[in-house]
Amino acid sequence: MPVTTRSPQPPTPQDPEDATPTPTTTAQPEPPSPKTPSPESPSAESPSAESPSAETASAETPSAETPAAEASSAETPSTESPSAESSATEAAPAASLSAKAPSAEAPSARSTPAKAPSAENPAAEGESDEPGEPSEPAEPGTSSEPTESAESGETAEPGKGKSRGLRARVSYWRGWRGRYPRGARVLWWAATVVSLVLVFGALSLPNRLFALHLSRFVRLPGEAIIGAAVLLALPRRPRVALAALAGAALGALTILNVLDMQFVEYLGRDFDLVLDWTLLDDAQSYVADSMGGAVALAASIGLILLVVLIMAGMALATVRLSGILVRDTRRATRGTLIAGTVWITCSVLGVQYSEVPVASDQVVHTLASEARRVRETLRDEAAFGKVARSDTFGATPAAQLVPDLRGKDVIFAFIESYGRSAIEDPGMAPGVDETLDTSTAALTKAGFSAKSGWLTSATYGGSSWLGHSTTLSGLWVDTQQRYRTVMASDHLSLTKAFQKTGAWDTVGIMPGVQKGWPEQTFYGLDKVYNAFQMGYQGPKFSWSTMPDQYALEAFQRLEHGRTDRDKPLMSEIILTSSHQPWAPIPKMVGWDELGDGSVFEDIEADGEKASDVIADSDKSKKEYGKSIQYSVTALTQWLERYGTDDTVLVFLGDHQPISRVSGNNASRDVPISIVAKDPKVLDKIAAWNWTDGLKPAHDAPVWKMSSFRDRFLKAYGSTPHPSTG
Repeated sequence: MPVTTRSPQPPTPQDPEDATPTPTTTAQPEPPSPKTPSPESPSAESPSAESPSAETASAETPSAETPAAEASSAETPSTESPSAESSATEAAPAASLSAKAPSAEAPSARSTPAKAPSAENPAAEGESDEPGEPSEPAEPGTSSEPTESAESGETAEPGKGKSRGLRARVSYWRGWRGRYPRGARVLWWAATVVSLVLVFGALSLPNRLFALHLSRFVRLPGEAIIGAAVLLALPRRPRVALAALAGAALGALTILNVLDMQFVEYLGRDFDLVLDWTLLDDAQSYVADSMGGAVALAASIGLILLVVLIMAGMALATVRLSGILVRDTRRATRGTLIAGTVWITCSVLGVQYSEVPVASDQVVHTLASEARRVRETLRDEAAFGKVARSDTFGATPAAQLVPDLRGKDVIFAFIESYGRSAIEDPGMAPGVDETLDTSTAALTKAGFSAKSGWLTSATYGGSSWLGHSTTLSGLWVDTQQRYRTVMASDHLSLTKAFQKTGAWDTVGIMPGVQKGWPEQTFYGLDKVYNAFQMGYQGPKFSWSTMPDQYALEAFQRLEHGRTDRDKPLMSEIILTSSHQPWAPIPKMVGWDELGDGSVFEDIEADGEKASDVIADSDKSKKEYGKSIQYSVTALTQWLERYGTDDTVLVFLGDHQPISRVSGNNASRDVPISIVAKDPKVLDKIAAWNWTDGLKPAHDAPVWKMSSFRDRFLKAYGSTPHPSTG
């Protein structure tokens, strides 16, 4: 009897194992070939279990009695190829018979469609699409497992089967909440708590390490209340976009706060959004020199990934919280109004917890501070340019510059990180003070005298070049922008004043310079010896390329000890052995044993490891003190050994050590000493009231570092002739 089908679509094959058995079971016939459906299908009146052919036909022929099959057919479009039509025609008798079978009314566990979105299931509607959100358990007899296709007589289009398989797998995995409701609930709450911690932690995070206390986070952020009110008023798409943008901005603010913490820790100031990005490269070089290139590379990659993770994680957290907020807008609006009222009340009454205001506006305060610093930086660039073009001694004739030092070998030496804390901090002072007293006695015995005072450095904890340029230029150079401006100017540096006279040869000993150094022109140095030009073949000591003792011996061998010189020598020497991380530290060896520096191999190998010292405050203090003792000893012993009646040594620190060593409230003062055999040299500065010896008294005069150039030039007979650029 001919059978007419309702749809020309070919059958959608199903796995024979997925058939749902009926209450009555009989022996099943052997399944026919998939491509040639057997016409001998079981009778429609028979209550026997479905055969594979019946399943196939049932999936293809929808009827009022088989809604599941109808839905399956709608979701899986058939191919329109002739071979598919032929297969459908051949399978029609079996399909017609199967459509009347009782088993067609039983829903299949694998073909049941997913629940349609409803008002009771906002996650399904896309309103709150949060991972791990609890969902209702699956209905009995249903499953979210993907439908697996068996072979059929149709000829599928290329890629169509793969596409259906991928959709099935996605559908399967998206249904995991129904299969594991308890796990989904736990994950939902965990993700929500993490989001709250991230957002509220970022809103309350201070930008100082010493301020990281629990009381800082037991606060009510006003920015969170305002943000909740705005998000509640927006429709879905603008709300999600704004939440993601606000989260990314909050992540950026968190990174900025961390940068401020580290800059205050190492440089005693906040991170400058305009100028300080170039210092990140210097930080990477410092890590590479101190702990190795592999560590520096790993740290750089880790920091980049951390930045991306913070930004993305904060954006996801705010989006998640915004979705939870709008689930019950009436309750959320009421809670926002209550929180706002509490914040205003606490703010007006000045309510505090552990001496910290409960009503917090940390983000607003931070943004205002950053905006103010950016404005000041941009204004300072133009203003400082005018200052740099004006010079008290800019037009002074050569014959009127430092006439009282003619014929003297003048040395300006900077000792890295040599600050007031080394002399006065109880944890470091005993060893350093003993070294200064011993060195003073030894120099006195050798015929030298010394006077010492204090200068307030333009930098702190690092950026030594700012201290060098401030001392020698007579300008307050406390930012990288000012440094670039000064180096590009014609301002007269103290060392260049000696070159300008034509009465001195000028030389620089720079063991810390490992690349091109255009600053040579500004400092007026005829020749500069960098780290690779002093013949050193020994090991590096962390960041320091060579021990100070070797650098001073190289200076003696290459320049100071020359007998063919027809002019006195003016030198600028930068000593680096007291540079952080202060591990390992060199030890003094016999001056005649220095050779090419190989003698330091065993000393370096036996020293402390940088990784063991750099993060330990107590060890850092101890090793810092030792490094200052070493540098002072090396310099004063060199002077005892090689100094002459015409030698004048000016040595000072460039800045204080980092706050982990010097303390959070340490000053920026550094000691400075002038040493000479000729009593007339020190008589010229008698009016300065400096302390006799190498250790300045606690109440010795304190000057700004930028004032030293003009005071020194005037003390030794220079006549001011201002220039205005």
